[in-house]
Amino acid sequence: MGSSSSLGDMVGMSEELMNKAYKEATNKDHKPEKFRLDKSSKDVVIFSFPGSWSVQDWYSKGPFGDTKINQEFFPSLRSIGNDEFATVNEAFQKRFQSIKDKNNSQFQDEVLKAVSKKQVIFTGHSSGGAIATLATIWLLEKCRKENYPFRPYCVTFGSPLVGNFIFSHALRRENWSNQFIHFVMRYDIVPRVLLSPLSGDLQQQFQQVLDSFKQQSKKGQANTVEEAQSFFEKVMINALKTTSHVACKLKESTNPLLETLEGFIELSPYRPFGTYIFCNGPGKIVTLKNPEAVLQFLFYFSQPSSDRDDEAIRRSLSDHFDYAKSLNQQTVVSLDSLEELHRVNMINQVYNEFGDVKGRLCMLAAEESEKRKERNKNKFDSKMQDIEKALVEIEQYRKMWEGHKVGYYNGFKLQEKQDDFKANVKRLELAGIWDEIVEMLKKYELPDNFEGIKEWVKLGTRFRRLVEPLDIANFYRHQKNDDAGAYMDKGRPKRYRYTQRWREHEEGMKKESSGESCFWAEVEDLLAKGITPDTYGRAKGVVEQVEQWDKNKEIERDVFLSETTFAKWWNGLPIELKSPYIGQILSG
Repeated sequence: MGSSSSLGDMVGMSEELMNKAYKEATNKDHKPEKFRLDKSSKDVVIFSFPGSWSVQDWYSKGPFGDTKINQEFFPSLRSIGNDEFATVNEAFQKRFQSIKDKNNSQFQDEVLKAVSKKQVIFTGHSSGGAIATLATIWLLEKCRKENYPFRPYCVTFGSPLVGNFIFSHALRRENWSNQFIHFVMRYDIVPRVLLSPLSGDLQQQFQQVLDSFKQQSKKGQANTVEEAQSFFEKVMINALKTTSHVACKLKESTNPLLETLEGFIELSPYRPFGTYIFCNGPGKIVTLKNPEAVLQFLFYFSQPSSDRDDEAIRRSLSDHFDYAKSLNQQTVVSLDSLEELHRVNMINQVYNEFGDVKGRLCMLAAEESEKRKERNKNKFDSKMQDIEKALVEIEQYRKMWEGHKVGYYNGFKLQEKQDDFKANVKRLELAGIWDEIVEMLKKYELPDNFEGIKEWVKLGTRFRRLVEPLDIANFYRHQKNDDAGAYMDKGRPKRYRYTQRWREHEEGMKKESSGESCFWAEVEDLLAKGITPDTYGRAKGVVEQVEQWDKNKEIERDVFLSETTFAKWWNGLPIELKSPYIGQILSG
């Protein structure tokens, strides 16, 4: 079961540095409302955050205390195509914002000064780990825009979960997940606590647990918590509900009761991310990155054998301050880097030694889910050549219309040539492929990084710019606007909305600013309505955008042919709306 690699080799950070991070994270001089800064190394700066022992710093309202992510601080924490932002623990987010903005932004100044020259590490123990997590993502967002020499790392010890599934999904898409290293002791209740609702009696019990932690952090010895057993059992029962529900989804259960139960059972929204290091004191430790597998392991790894219930309950509190043991040289097993047959055998051994054997099926289901997503991606990768070939044919169709004065948009709208029919067949073939991609993205059935793969972002942009005008021409040719309303309101397919969002995210563009493929729809709508006080501003905006898109070479010059819909609309514009730049192109 052993591995020749050290823990440092597996996670990309030396054991010495992890030990130093732990000492900073658990420094007794820490105050919850402040951060601690260590500059003793010439190459590394460590920012550390302490845990807080007040339940108000862990939980705000509702069953789980979650809220929408702050889009200003964390714009990347969303599902791009689905345009859905992550949720995060509200109390943790407020505490991070308070630290970031306090003392005339001292924290921001120190971080930005450090990251320009040195490796930055954020670390924290207990809820301080959650604050370190948010600080790391905040800096990663800045690294996305600035060319800093190093990406920050985050090392946490006994940290609670922080955000929901989309939170984890976005970190993997951005290739940020590897920057996070989370240590979890076998029975430590804190990494599991937000898998349970904290409202009602459980909130009061949790405050008693935090009071015990407070004493232990100062004196090194905890009070006996009378309700520790009840608290441990309630958290684990609720954690089992969530992990079992997720496992059923991973196994692709079709039982209709599954969705029915979702309306009656409070299921935690929180999900893990990053590299998890599961520890059982001196001896063997397990590293794991697959977030679905980590969720299952969080529950099953903490389950005691039938004759050791008392030890599990006692250690559920004491393990929270026992992480120094996990940093000693140990036998390290990575369940992510094993060959196929060896992985199954290793999972069986790990569960036989560390946890409930029942959990191995859930663990294998999580592994299979990842493989299924990769197979789906491989299927679409194999269709890339077909997409490219179809796009080349449509480009040739476009060039064929360059010899006419109407351009391919209006030519396709007329549907008078055999070539128009052939182009329509290619349009429908491509629509089928991209609609299938979108449906899988909606269900998260593709790898988390799919929407960030540059080849697909580039191909999606090319497809959108070339083919969407044909969709718009078809829409207005059949006068669907009379029944369904304007194309942009009701008729625009998701395949174009998704691929537009991919490009805007990749290039850091303003939302809805990459509309060069769909401006034909706006022109059609404005042409039908004419220039009125209500449409004047829209018309001015279209003229400005078309000019900029032409300068950026984001649209083709066939837009300006003399008998296009755009030229017809342009001719009817009042003189003050006409751009000299576009006027010169049209007259030339």
